[in-house]
Amino acid sequence: MEHKLDVSGLEPPEPMEQILQAIESLNSGDYLYVIHRREPRMIYPMLENMGIAWITRPGGPEGYEIFIWRKDDRIANAKIPT
Repeated sequence: MEHKLDVSGLEPPEPMEQILQAIESLNSGDYLYVIHRREPRMIYPMLENMGIAWITRPGGPEGYEIFIWRKDDRIANAKIPT
């Protein structure tokens, strides 16, 4: 199941806080779809340490699309749009 989170209008550190909070609620097969106005490079080391996988893509004028899921979740990994 996709969980959509638009943090594009928030000021730091709110996007990072909301992303980390949303990750906690991911169940098996779930992934988080984040819309962000900039690439959140500071969160990547945290995600790595938490065993979280991600893909970041330019999202046009909206900024970036980030797909986030648990590394060991093959079901969620299979659902990530290519």
